[in-house]
Parts: sequence; C-alpha cells; structure tokens
Amino acid sequence: MQALTGLDPLAVERLRADLTALVGPLADRRLGVAVSGGPDSMALLALAAAAFPGQVIAATVDHGLRAESACEAAMVARWCDGAGVPHATLAIADRPGARDNLHDWARRERYRLLGDWAVDGGASLLATAHHADDQAETFLMRAARGSGVAGLAGIRANGRIKVTRSVPGAMLVFDEWIVRLVRPLLGWRRRELRALAERASLPFVDDPSNADPRFDRAQYRELLARTPLLDAAQLARSAAHVAEAEATLTAIEAWLWRERVRREEDSLALDIAELPPELRRRLAREAIEQVRSDRGITRPTFSAAANIESLLDALEAGKAATQAGVIARPAGTLWRFAEAPPRRLSGSAQSG
Repeated sequence: MQALTGLDPLAVERLRADLTALVGPLADRRLGVAVSGGPDSMALLALAAAAFPGQVIAATVDHGLRAESACEAAMVARWCDGAGVPHATLAIADRPGARDNLHDWARRERYRLLGDWAVDGGASLLATAHHADDQAETFLMRAARGSGVAGLAGIRANGRIKVTRSVPGAMLVFDEWIVRLVRPLLGWRRRELRALAERASLPFVDDPSNADPRFDRAQYRELLARTPLLDAAQLARSAAHVAEAEATLTAIEAWLWRERVRREEDSLALDIAELPPELRRRLAREAIEQVRSDRGITRPTFSAAANIESLLDALEAGKAATQAGVIARPAGTLWRFAEAPPRRLSGSAQSG
C-alpha cells in the first residue's frame, strides 16, 4: 500500500528475523503493536505491517496527560487507515492518585489497556518499540539506584501480560489469558529508527517529556548523548548479559521452590537452610506473591520490584515481619508466610 512505500527491504527483513528469533515463525498468529506516535513506534509499526501483511493490529494509548495526545492518536489512526492496519485508540478513564508515581501509573494503566485490547483483537503477541538506547538508559538509571541483578537486566525482550476477567454469572470464577509481550527492537538504535521513519515519510511526533529534565530518564538520555565513553550499544549488551544471568537464577529459583517450599493449612513454609542471600530474597518475594494470590490480597500493592530488605533483616534476626498484607515468621531454618491479621496490614515491612 501507499503508506508502506519507502521502507528499506533489508530493514523489513531484519525486523522479521528479530521477531522470529523471539517467538518463532509467526504462522497465522496476529501481532499487536503498541504505537505512541513517536518515530520509534511508527518505525516498528511500518516494518511489522510490511513484514507480516494482514497480521498486524495497532493501538495507541491516550493517557490524557497532554492536550496534544488525542491529535497524536488520530495521526496514528490515519496512517493505519492508509496502510490497511486495524487501529484502536485506548483512553485511560482514571486519573493518577496524589501518591502515584506518574510514570509507574502510566505504565501500569497502559499495559492493562493493551492487554485487554490484544485479547479482544485476537492478538497473542504484543510488540513495543523499546530499543538499545532505551535499554542503556534503563541500565544506567538502575545502576545509579543500586539495583540488583533483576533490575540491571533492564528491559526484557520477552515478557507477559496476564488478562483476567470474571465469568458472567459465576461468582469467583475467572477466565485468564496470557499475552506475550515482545520487544524486537532491542538491538536497534534510536537514530536508525528515526532515520528509517524519515526516509519512509512516516508521520511522527516528538514527546516533549523525553527532553524534560524533571524526569530522570531525560537526564540520563542527555548524559549518554554528551558522554562518548558511555556507549549505548555496549551498555545494552551488558544488560543482555545480566538478563541471561537473571534467567539462570530464575530457573534455580523455580527448582528450589519445588524442593524447599511446602503448603501447610494456612501458610507456606520455606526451608532457607544454606541458601545464599539472593536466593532467600527471591524465594521470600515469591512466597509473598503466592500468599497474596491465594488469599486474594490486592492492597497494599506489591510488585516484583518491591524492596523487601526490611522484612529479610527481621527474619534473619529471628523476628516476625509483615509486608504487603503477608506476615512472615521464622522458626529455625523455616520461614512461614501467611495472610497478615487485618490490623497488621502495611505496605512496608514491620518487625515484631
């Protein structure tokens, strides 16, 4: 179609190969593409539409945080109409709370909407346009914050979004779908994606927040731009190495979970004998998440990135502690995790 003219055939083939390396042959699967309207996501959309004609659908999330966002979504919709790509604009109805981190809130709402949209559109795969420069920025930001292995692994090439919906007419019965989240551009640079968009005359906009020094990421982006010794491609490669180590640790964690965890009447018992601190940390975090899932605990919030060091310190000292609605009690080499009594609910660890 006219909208796809001007694309470099080698770039199209490269995208096809990169996506195939992540998910295998696409076959008859439908691919959802998240498109903000920036040059990176527009390049991904155009490449994907050319590489997999008739199998791509696109969505733009309108966060409603800038007056221009509706016009930007409309721009993407017009291009998709010309390219024969089904497009949806997804609006966030709620506003961030006073205590919400704006970026965290926006990311959480964005993926929630995109997951629902992908399921409704029959797309088992959802691609985003994160690239090597994004990865380098993330690596530096997390290193500066003292992140561990999981944090330094940065943006994962593969992820998943779990979509859960209640079954009409059935109490406490839910349908569940898994949308595979893929990032095929992690080996691409920002500058080459922008050049591709310009050569193909793709419409795009530059989000002003990307250069706003009030945001940490914008400061790290500027640092990388003016510091030749910090090579974005090499930093992204380091993140990939850490991601490999993280995957190995995750596999060990899964094995230990099977070997060291047992379910009791109202708790999980974890045997931490002779385990190094990192594996204790991982298994304790998994135990918290499992109890929360089993007991339907949703408040306070908890994520894989939550800091549980205070809870671990208490357990190592032989004291009980609570975090995110879960109480942990040590007994020799066993740590038991159960739902905390209502009066003990807390978003941070409390020893007692």
